[in-house]
Amino acid sequence: MAGRRKKLHPTMVRRRPPLFELTAGVLCLDFINTLDNRPSGEPKELLACYGDLVRFAEDTGILTPAQADRLFVWSAADPDETPRVLQAALELREVMYAVFSAVIAKRAVPASALALLNGYIQLAAQHLSLTPANGGFAWRYDSCGDSPGGFETILWPIVRSAAELLASDNLPLVRACSSKTCQWFFLDTSKNHRRRWCSMKLCGNRAKVRKFYARQREG
Repeated sequence: MAGRRKKLHPTMVRRRPPLFELTAGVLCLDFINTLDNRPSGEPKELLACYGDLVRFAEDTGILTPAQADRLFVWSAADPDETPRVLQAALELREVMYAVFSAVIAKRAVPASALALLNGYIQLAAQHLSLTPANGGFAWRYDSCGDSPGGFETILWPIVRSAAELLASDNLPLVRACSSKTCQWFFLDTSKNHRRRWCSMKLCGNRAKVRKFYARQREG
């Protein structure tokens, strides 16, 4: 679906407008949706560089704007490392797509995809620790935009999101958009669990317009 990636004005530095349409309702599914137009045979890559990955992390709240700014600076100073991290991010996304698309279609999950995802889950767990917060404790991933390097730590909250969703009672509520040219994933938390579209603003309205003109032609 063309036009989903919003243009970033070059003068916007600290207060960046959102770059990604986040309609899935859960982090890992929004990450899967960063390959747009997937069913068309000519998919549109929304994570074309490491900076796009940082922007996704900022838009979804993985990073604060200040952390994102620091990662932009550090990644520019280490251009050899960020392509490797971006490639890992794309591999993770496609592994997650293979797993969740099998779940949606009620097919057996490919063993190779699940093995790769488990590898990412185990790696992410090595970077997770408890830290005091608000009189209690909270989970925190290390080096996420707080010290030089650690470019891949953006991925760990995404991995955890996928693991938690797969192991939750919400798994049967994972859906694909009914638009044949879209099929973005989302979590259907609607009252009757009959949500059909990734977004009424996007695919839902387009479907309504098509039906309107079809009725006009029939009339």
